[in-house]
Amino acid sequence: MATEGGGKEMNEIKTQFTTREGLYKLLPHSEYSRPNRVPFNSQGSNPVRVSFVNLNDQSGNGDRLCFNVGRELYFYIYKGVRKAADLSKPIDKRIYKGTQPTCHDFNHLTATAESVSLLVGFSAGQVQLIDPIKKETSKLFNEERLIDKSRVTCVKWVPGSESLFLVAHASGSMYLYNVEHTCGTTAPHYQLLKQGESFAVHTCKSKSTRNPLLKWTVGEGALNEFAFSPDGKFLACVSQDGFLRVFNFDSVELHGTMKSYFGGLLCVCWSPDGKYIVTGGEDDLVTVWSFVDCRVIARGHGHKSWVSVVAFDPYTTSVEESDPMEFSGSDEDFQDLLHFGRDRANSTQSRLSKRNSTDGRPVSVTYRFGSVGQDTQLCLWDLTEDILFPHQPLSRARTHTNVMNATSPPAGSNGNSVTTPGSSVPPPLPRSNSLPHSAVSSAGSKSSVVDGAIASGVSKFATLSLHDRKERHHEKDHKRNHSMGHISSKSSDRLNLVAKAKSDPAKTLGTALCPRMEEVPLLEPLICKKIAHERLTVLIFLEDCIVTACQEGFICTWGRPGKVLAEPIPSRQEDRVRGALHDHS
Repeated sequence: MATEGGGKEMNEIKTQFTTREGLYKLLPHSEYSRPNRVPFNSQGSNPVRVSFVNLNDQSGNGDRLCFNVGRELYFYIYKGVRKAADLSKPIDKRIYKGTQPTCHDFNHLTATAESVSLLVGFSAGQVQLIDPIKKETSKLFNEERLIDKSRVTCVKWVPGSESLFLVAHASGSMYLYNVEHTCGTTAPHYQLLKQGESFAVHTCKSKSTRNPLLKWTVGEGALNEFAFSPDGKFLACVSQDGFLRVFNFDSVELHGTMKSYFGGLLCVCWSPDGKYIVTGGEDDLVTVWSFVDCRVIARGHGHKSWVSVVAFDPYTTSVEESDPMEFSGSDEDFQDLLHFGRDRANSTQSRLSKRNSTDGRPVSVTYRFGSVGQDTQLCLWDLTEDILFPHQPLSRARTHTNVMNATSPPAGSNGNSVTTPGSSVPPPLPRSNSLPHSAVSSAGSKSSVVDGAIASGVSKFATLSLHDRKERHHEKDHKRNHSMGHISSKSSDRLNLVAKAKSDPAKTLGTALCPRMEEVPLLEPLICKKIAHERLTVLIFLEDCIVTACQEGFICTWGRPGKVLAEPIPSRQEDRVRGALHDHS
């Protein structure tokens, strides 16, 4: 394990670390915080969050960042690794009374140098739409808290939409809004649209169209975070009940589920090609889940406390041995991103598809992702082919990789994936420590998914086998919508165990929902470094740097190898420790 040694060194704040790419360095002059640089007393406050947007202006410096600290919200020009941060001149600053900002998201689709749409969620349940460039507050949603009185945990624009956005609450509900519609002056009445195991979706019943358009009730306890797949077709949600639930967003169908080892799941992210989902939570683990097979393929243990953020690094994903991604095109080519890096994620996926479909040589794929936690540590992880495709001959590994790249549903919107006939899909590969994977059951379930909305890609793998399982398992207490991936008919006893999982979480252990620790590979972090004094709440991978933030309100920029101008890092740790870095600004 790549943790630090004992004693004094263990509590030392690190200002640099080395991976196979080279040296990452903390850039003190690029630190953002409140203008006075005084550490924020974070007791009882909501997590510090950071959002980025590029305004597509011609100056070459169109990056902007927004962050919340306590009751305050700031909007700055982000100068990245190039120039020092000027904290004396925020473009916009807001201080709220009686409530605190909890999360925010920019609409990358509509952002220009003159205007940007920023959604801000609050601890009392409201959602505000503001334009920090024009310094306007255009709308307030759930103003009277008639829709939901609980804290907003996550807010995001629906990918590709200029007006739709999704809001999650600590109540366990999610709401779909349209910025063009009002919320009404009375509490909304709902009509059931669709119901499944541990989720229900309602439409708003009213004479005229009003917000919310849809209400999702998901799991038990708070819905802590959600994330759209890279193509925007699927939605991954993590809840305080410890479940990951993945939905087809348009058809409102449950695609698959996974259960934490114990405790709530706090964070979730998708791989750039949409094939894998990583979660983190109160079990101190990061868990890697295959979208295609609907099963846990690895866990990572490096954190000593709750994992608060997980994120993939689309810039360090590599194809073949030590062959980093080559990206072409200028910054102006990448404007319509949902998040920073979405464009490069798509570029990565198209490159993977091209490599895999045209090269006769073996292809080696490595995914890089990171995590930060309440233990103040940053961990970086590599997800390699021996974990993704264990115990198989190299030629078969290549074939399987090709098929997955070609047919994985979230990759479909790029226009780069190759359509592969269903007959060429190989059976799931056997694993020595997990449930048996039967070619017969795979073929049988292939025809069982009839929902036209998802048939285009998902039916090839039948990862949502609702009708199939309904026919095979008639136990009265069977829970229908727990997706178990490809399970042979001999595994029905274990499937029935999952039926009782809701009342007794211990009974999910040892099933495909939650394999035992020894049943899946355990990853060790490439690096595991203490980089802050307070719990870490932000991890964002940008092209030339990594951005982290802690609960004291310091947003730190770590220059990637080869991206940093020669500027010495202060040797005295105290300079970094309390953010007293005015000499470098």
